[in-house]
Amino acid sequence: MLYAIFTALALILLTLDQWVKHWITVHLPLGETMPLLPGLVQLRTVHNYGAAWSSFSGMRWLLLAVTGCIVLAVLFVLVRRIVRHPLGLCACFLILSGGLGNIIDRARLGYVVDMFDFQFMNYPVFNVADICVVCGCVLGAVYYLFLYEKYDKRGKDHGDPDAPTE
Repeated sequence: MLYAIFTALALILLTLDQWVKHWITVHLPLGETMPLLPGLVQLRTVHNYGAAWSSFSGMRWLLLAVTGCIVLAVLFVLVRRIVRHPLGLCACFLILSGGLGNIIDRARLGYVVDMFDFQFMNYPVFNVADICVVCGCVLGAVYYLFLYEKYDKRGKDHGDPDAPTE
């Protein structure tokens, strides 16, 4: 049941990511801005040929390969049911959704469309997929630090922290 819920959430977020990227590309010329939350966030169309902070700029195939490997590793964790706790599952599906959103752009366009620009601080322009990846990583860290040992460590029954290990 949790897999179905999180799969639906991931598909909705992936669709939202692609829709927002399409909308921004159609309605806001490259480099132009439009207020979203005045003083906080504005929309700015940017083509990002790299990763975060434009690192590895121009290395499309390397970025596709690395992101693809990460997505495959997360899929492996999900298929093998290594992660069973809802917070860990949510983290995995968020990372999958965001990773796939950026893979689609990079494979189809050669760059990733970014649009959210903080006005109150110097921070790279980002997109919905990036939000999913960052939230997924934060949730994954919380899960791993506080819940993995208790719920999903190999050799323990789910939810039984006192079960004997192998």
